[in-house]
Amino acid sequence: MVPSDRDVQAFGDRAASYEDGYLGRMHRDIIGRSIDLALQRFPPPGRVLDVGCGTGLLLRELAGRLPGAVSLIGVDAAPEMVEQARASAAVDPAYQRLAYLDGVAEQLPFPDGSFDLVISTTSFDHWADQRAGLAECRRVLAPGGHLVLTDLFSSWLLPTLVGSRRDRARTPLRATRLLVAAGFQSIRWHRLYAEVIRSVTASRA
Repeated sequence: MVPSDRDVQAFGDRAASYEDGYLGRMHRDIIGRSIDLALQRFPPPGRVLDVGCGTGLLLRELAGRLPGAVSLIGVDAAPEMVEQARASAAVDPAYQRLAYLDGVAEQLPFPDGSFDLVISTTSFDHWADQRAGLAECRRVLAPGGHLVLTDLFSSWLLPTLVGSRRDRARTPLRATRLLVAAGFQSIRWHRLYAEVIRSVTASRA
């Protein structure tokens, strides 16, 4: 069940045009930089999970850079996003390896240790329970696997934490605490895009 406080429908309504215009170009840039970071810091993964995959752009970009990957899977809470991701992948035989499923971060539908890399871009801020979602990300990572999490993280966002986002981990300090609580190690922060978009990398021992 999708938590009632998740803004899923807002994303579902944007699925058909999500990759268009200025916001689409910005999202593509953020995805590209997140992929670069993952592949520069860690060995090429054979099994990748994209949490909050949206229209599937990240895995389409990653497919060409990981020809040896055996599993490239995305999950998203918005069925319209999953449908759009499948449609976009269906137009090119090079994307036949990609799979997209309905799912939420807090209840990932995979066995323990299923992936070498879990990556999420601009989705974390919308997870209904960030602590539970991170615990699930760690659970589905194999020992020695890695997490790349990209979203709004900055001390400049402190004023936003007194309103509807007061329970969000929008600062590196808050997010680090959640990552430690979930059991992640080797936590490192990286500036990625503008002043408020950052990535954090972490590993499962």
